Amino acid sequence: MIRDYWIVALIMLFWFVISFITNIMGPLIPDVIQNFHLSYLGLAAFIPTSFFVAYAVMSIPSGILIEKFNQKIVLIVGFTLPLIGSLLFAFYPVYITLLLSSFIIGLGMAMLQTVINPLTRVAGGEENFAFFSVLGQLVFGAASFVSPLLYSYLVQELTKGSTGYNFFVGTLAKITPPELPWASLYWVFALILIAIIVVTFLVRFPSLELNEDEKSGSVNSYKTLLKNKYVYLFFFGILSYVATEQGIANWISQFLFKYHGLNPHVVGAQEVGWFWGLMSVGCLIGLVALKLFDSKHILRVSATISIALLILSLFSSKEIAMIGFPALGFTISVMFSIIMSLGLNSVNSHHGSFAGILCTGIVGGAIGPLIVGNLADIVGLKLAMLVLLIPMAYIFSLSIWAKPLIQNKTVKLNELFKK
Repeated sequence: MIRDYWIVALIMLFWFVISFITNIMGPLIPDVIQNFHLSYLGLAAFIPTSFFVAYAVMSIPSGILIEKFNQKIVLIVGFTLPLIGSLLFAFYPVYITLLLSSFIIGLGMAMLQTVINPLTRVAGGEENFAFFSVLGQLVFGAASFVSPLLYSYLVQELTKGSTGYNFFVGTLAKITPPELPWASLYWVFALILIAIIVVTFLVRFPSLELNEDEKSGSVNSYKTLLKNKYVYLFFFGILSYVATEQGIANWISQFLFKYHGLNPHVVGAQEVGWFWGLMSVGCLIGLVALKLFDSKHILRVSATISIALLILSLFSSKEIAMIGFPALGFTISVMFSIIMSLGLNSVNSHHGSFAGILCTGIVGGAIGPLIVGNLADIVGLKLAMLVLLIPMAYIFSLSIWAKPLIQNKTVKLNELFKK
């Protein structure tokens, strides 16, 4: 069968755009607090919360949509929603529209991620699906690394004065409030999304037939699954992971600014970028580790090191914090895929429906930053971030009590190199 690698390349571009837009919130938190005069950190936490609430709400409906509509329609709508959200804030850059913008962007991103995986399988071939999935993760991480750098560049350029503007920055300066230079990012997002919508409209995609584990499933399948205690336990596993990931990523820059006086426009943005970049590296190394060791053992080690790193990052010196926070991206990188695979391997049917339930656990991204932000208003950000030890501890416990029906296949080190 001839594979359409041009479509795969376009899918990699999709992943880049998705990550470029969605993982920028961490570096923006200090600016949101300062520019909108937020007296409570909990109010800043509502920004990522609005995004992940939308993401969780849309996960299962998105699966239904790709079964009923052509994938091109789902893709175009999926990119149009973030375009609307970006333009909304670009035209009206106030706190309330930022909340609404994040919610609308979240709805679109949920739709996109639901259709991209099966589209990758069809375009690249099932035999290459694992490879392209890993490649997608690397592209995703690269975009998460690049977007904070663009943020840093735009803020510095727009605040140095009109004599230093190039054409691109000068154009943004004309349409961006001078007191909100970071809001220029949303004009950039809109421009990128318009281009990607046009390309998507012009491209002819292969016919998409979903595998059983990609279908949303019937109402009866959900009823059956909800009688299984492991469905709830693994749902909370995904929720715990995303709460941890976002609880760290969204507060790194503010923490380094508050406790170590580091510039959020430069150092804070770079640290968040390295967090996401090292997460992609960790995913790649994790694939090799999963060929050598039981996934439960890897999850246990990952959780243990992550707990130690978080404590060190919070209570040690500036230098250790600057190493520890990005390193957490590396150590937690394997958690999502391992929890997802352990969960799916713990039931013998209705995997598509179960996957939809697990993806709804992404609502943890709304809960983690919100709890940290509201606690920070009471006890301070340093102590508030300790609450992330709770979901980390739950993930550690999961590595002990999980009893999958199918274990991940492992090989000896010399056999791996022979392959």
